[in-house]
Amino acid sequence: MTNYVYIATSLDGFIATRDGGIDWLNEIPNPEKSDFGFVEFMSGIDAVVMGRKTFEKVVSFDPWPYDRPVYVVSRGKPELPEDLQGKVEIIKGSPKELVEQLQEFGHQDLYIDGGITIQGFLEADLIDEMIITRVPVLLGEGVPLFGKLPQILDFSHCKTEIFNDMLVKSHYSRSRE
Repeated sequence: MTNYVYIATSLDGFIATRDGGIDWLNEIPNPEKSDFGFVEFMSGIDAVVMGRKTFEKVVSFDPWPYDRPVYVVSRGKPELPEDLQGKVEIIKGSPKELVEQLQEFGHQDLYIDGGITIQGFLEADLIDEMIITRVPVLLGEGVPLFGKLPQILDFSHCKTEIFNDMLVKSHYSRSRE
C-alpha cells in the first residue's frame, strides 16, 4: 500500500488560514485553467482519506471533486449530504488501523488529506510519498502542514516542476532502510 500527500502550502508552511480558509489559493493566476497535475495524480489513487475539517471544506465545492471512495476520519458522525451517500464513509481509528481496514476493502493507493490527518499519518510513519506545491504567499499564521514527530523521517527528492513561473511543485519519496 502506498500513502500519498498531495497538497499546496504557503511559503511559511501553512495549508490554510487560522480559520481554515483556503481562498488565498483561488488568487493564483491560472490563465490556462491548468489543474497543475491533480487529475494525473488522482488517476493512480484508489481512495481518499481526509479529516473532518477538510471534509467540511471540500463538501462546499461544486461539483464534488472525487470520483472514487472518500473516507472521512472523525470521532463523531458528521452529517453527509444526501448526494454523497455511498460516495463518502465516516471511519474511526488510528492511522495504522485505518490503513489495515482500507487494505481489507481492497484499496492500495491512498490520498491522505487534511492537516491533522497528514500529521497523524506522518507521526505513525505511514506516508510514502509527498507532492507539495509551494505558493509564493506568506500567511503569517494558520493551519500548519507539519507538526511534531517522534523521530526524524527521511525523504528523497524525486522531481520538481514550476508552474506559471510561480508555483513550485516538489515530489518526495520516503527513504526507508
